[in-house]
Amino acid sequence: MARNWTILKEWPELYLERLDDDGVARIVLNRPEKRNCLNEALVEAFFESLDIIRADRDLKVVITKGAGKVYSSGLDLNFLRAVSNGPLLDWDQPTPTIQLAEAVRNFPRIMIAQIHGYCLGGAFGIVNCHDLVFSSDDCQLGMPEILRGSFGQLVTSTLMKGGLPLKKLAYLQIVGRNITGIEADQLGIVSMVSPADELEEMTTGIACEIASRHLVPLEHAKITVQMGRDLTMSQALQLDQLVGQRMRRAMDPLGDIEAYLESQKGGPNPAYKRPDV
Repeated sequence: MARNWTILKEWPELYLERLDDDGVARIVLNRPEKRNCLNEALVEAFFESLDIIRADRDLKVVITKGAGKVYSSGLDLNFLRAVSNGPLLDWDQPTPTIQLAEAVRNFPRIMIAQIHGYCLGGAFGIVNCHDLVFSSDDCQLGMPEILRGSFGQLVTSTLMKGGLPLKKLAYLQIVGRNITGIEADQLGIVSMVSPADELEEMTTGIACEIASRHLVPLEHAKITVQMGRDLTMSQALQLDQLVGQRMRRAMDPLGDIEAYLESQKGGPNPAYKRPDV
């Protein structure tokens, strides 16, 4: 299906575009000659893109992807060296990439990573902070830092909080071998996989489906998922109750019940869309 994307803003390392009238934005890492490795300028442009999207409540879903043959090969080594050689950091002094991971995790829209080729190191960690991750079946994901005398700091913490079993996490971290998109799907690291030539259409189609829904419940659903995983079951149930009550005060959760029931005659109709959304 042909889709019309319009560029909203362009930087040398990244560009931001939107899908016309569908509520979907897309952040494209644009350093293909460097395998889209993350440097300071790209990270700053990513933050600016999020600010632009936040100001437009018609944009409900954000896709991130890499230009060219890969999503991202991780941190630019010159960028990493500059951070490493700077002042020693304290608990309240996160690096720019840690700040970006937190910004993605807490962003009040649905964040989808569309990964292909390679997704390594720090980029893998940031991808783990997205709400959904769609991967090509042949994508290579991993933490190669151990092979060059370091270790995957950002990836370890995000995979651990994402629920990856400890022994699988240790294997990725200590051995340093990549896994494929299919293996990542089996481990629960990605949401869905598809053949590489179908990945973009699958991702965009699901993004449009999500964007057809009301923003308020999407925002509140994200809060319960992101916060609930850090809570006990009792606390998570209380969070669901509190967030649900606040959502219902912000909007009518049912809409036109008669119209909904009419649309479902003859069997479930997932294509139904509330007229006030």
